Amino acid sequence: MDTNCSFELLGKYKLYQGENCFRLGSDALRLAAFATVREGNRVCDLGCASGALPLLLLGRAACRVTGVELDARAAALARRNILENELADVFSVVEGDLRNVRALLPAASFDLVVCNPPYFPAGSGKLPQDMARAAARAEVSLTLPDVCRAAAWLLPHGGRFALCHRPERLTDVLCALREARLEPKRLRLSGHAGGKPNLILAEAVRGARPGLDVEAEVLP
Repeated sequence: MDTNCSFELLGKYKLYQGENCFRLGSDALRLAAFATVREGNRVCDLGCASGALPLLLLGRAACRVTGVELDARAAALARRNILENELADVFSVVEGDLRNVRALLPAASFDLVVCNPPYFPAGSGKLPQDMARAAARAEVSLTLPDVCRAAAWLLPHGGRFALCHRPERLTDVLCALREARLEPKRLRLSGHAGGKPNLILAEAVRGARPGLDVEAEVLP
């Protein structure tokens, strides 16, 4: 297991990360702060990597989190983070392919689903040679519609799905959400003062009526 980096998270948890696994960045931090997570919620993180986003959400509310991860190295790191932080009663990992989510987890079993998905369409640029890192960056296997369909399966009527993405793919995000019957309800355009937004954060509700609130987040 390649645990070449560890640091304190929220002054509460220790996070171990691997060189070849998707690393914690500012996008995950912004997504964790944006998602509507409540006490007692059942939460699923689609593509949890080493478990940083679940740890951030657990730091916000007393919830229960299940991470789904395809890459065995990342899943092993997530399990190590669970053990090191003594969170086995509230955080678990399911190893498998989100495209086969119906074989992994029951329908309508979560209140909130979150995802920091691959941002770039397949063939849009040079990718890392490591397949796990390439899959985290671009839609070489898992696509945006795949992610939305998985979230829709896991949510009951009224359940929430929060994700982050690139601003230039806003149309793709909104269309994929609505196609999966996840109605976009909140949209945040996030970026630094004086510049264009460099991240969008969207939250959709399964089976909700149309009506979208748009927010702006100006970073220091």
